[in-house]
Parts: sequence; structure tokens; C-alpha cells
Amino acid sequence: MFLNTGGTGVAADFRAFAAAGEKLARLHVEYEELEPWPLAWIESPGVPLSYCVEKMRLAKDKLALVVNDSLTLECIPPAVFEYRLGNRSALDWVIDQYQVSEDKRSGIRSDPNRADDPEYIVRLVGQFVRVSIETVEIINGLPAEFGGGK
Repeated sequence: MFLNTGGTGVAADFRAFAAAGEKLARLHVEYEELEPWPLAWIESPGVPLSYCVEKMRLAKDKLALVVNDSLTLECIPPAVFEYRLGNRSALDWVIDQYQVSEDKRSGIRSDPNRADDPEYIVRLVGQFVRVSIETVEIINGLPAEFGGGK
């Protein structure tokens, strides 16, 4: 039930939520088709460029993501960390999930790198940054009495 707490009217509030829901659904369902956020690709001098990920890590200031010894993605907008999945940001989730790991008991190695698309993980990081930024913008555009308008 919508409460009319600010004079905007129940119908206007409903339309704002419906429009936001439509944008969010499209953004989150079609994330792999989005143009990645324009992060700065910083290549390490003297190291051949590779997109292969073993374990990514954020810089202490969270403005850069070290992909590997040859590539760092910079200019991560701080607003990325406002969109959260439970107790961590979507970007933190990608960093945690997209790493090479090995099950201690079975010895089975899990490698998210794709031979058919070597840039997949780096592109996915940019797409998750875009989804995070645009999600925060959509939510902040909702009526202030419902948590938006920041």
C-alpha cells in the first residue's frame, strides 16, 4: 500500500515506482548487453597485456581494481559501493566470485576465465559498475519519502 505522505499523490508515486521498476528490470536482466562503464585501463610497462584473472583486488582507496600483474582498472566511481547485495557491493561480489579456486577436498579447480572470450571478466566488471551506478541513480530518483531523492 502506498501512503500519500508528501502531497505527490498515490498515483504519481505508483507511476514513479512502476517506471523505476521497469528500468531496473531491464538493467539487471540485460546487464551482459550493456556497454561497460568507461574505466581507465592501465597497463603495466614491460608486462604483456593479459585479461586472465587469478584473484582481483581493490586498491585501498577503492578507486582502482588490480585485475592481474599486467592490468589495473582505474576511475571506479565511489557510488558503485552504494548498490549493495546484502552486506557487500555488487562489485565486491564479482571480485569474490570471479577468481581461480581449488576445492581442498577434491582438488577440483574452478577457473572463471573463458578461452572463447578472454576479456569476459574485465568487461563484466565494467558492466557491473554500470549496473551499480545506474541502479543508485534510479533509486535516488524515487520520491524522497520512499528513500529516494538523495
